[in-house]
Amino acid sequence: MERCPWCLGNEQMIRYHDEEWGVPVHDDKKQFEFLMLEVMQCGLNWNMMIQKREIFRECFDGFDFEKISGYGEADIERILHTEGMIRSRRKIEAIIHNARCFQEIREEFGSFDAYIWGFTKGKTWLYMGHQKGNPPARNGLSDRVSADLKKRGLKYMGSVTVYAHLQACGIINDHWERCFRYQELISGTDTVRKRESAGT
Repeated sequence: MERCPWCLGNEQMIRYHDEEWGVPVHDDKKQFEFLMLEVMQCGLNWNMMIQKREIFRECFDGFDFEKISGYGEADIERILHTEGMIRSRRKIEAIIHNARCFQEIREEFGSFDAYIWGFTKGKTWLYMGHQKGNPPARNGLSDRVSADLKKRGLKYMGSVTVYAHLQACGIINDHWERCFRYQELISGTDTVRKRESAGT
C-alpha cells in the first residue's frame, strides 16, 4: 500500500494521513482545530504539531472556540507553563483572538463551514498536476481565502498557512496519485478537476 511520502516518518503521521488529511471537514470545531494547528506550526514542522496535538487539546479545552474566546491572562500563563507546550505568547494570544473572529464569521454565515466551503461552492478541488507529488506552497485560491481571513481580523493566516489548511480539510485534494487515499477520496467526495491559474 503506497502513501504520500511526507507522512512516512512515524505512526502518528501515518495515522493522521490515513484517517484525516484531505477528508472533507464540515464540523466547525474540527475546522478551528485544524486552523489553530496551522497557527502553532508557523516556523516549525508539521510532525511536531502532530506529536504535540494532545498537549494543545489539553491547553485549549479541546479547541472549543467558545471557551477559548473568553480566555484571559491567567489562561495565557497556564498555557505557557504547561509541560511540553510551545511557549509562544504571540501564538497563544493569536489563537484566543482568532477564536473571537471565528465566532464572528459563524454569526455572519451561520457556520464557518458555510463560509470556507463557499469559496469552492462546496466542492473539493483537484488541481491537474498536483497529484504527481509537487503541489505548490500556495496558489490563487489560498491567496483569496487568506486575504479574506486577514480582512476579518484573523492572525497568522498567510497564504501558505491557508493552503495547508485547505489541503488538510479536504477543500483541495493533494494526495499523491499513487497514494491509496487519492482514489478513495475522489470516489467519496464531490470533486471538480481544476487547471492551476493565477486566480484559482
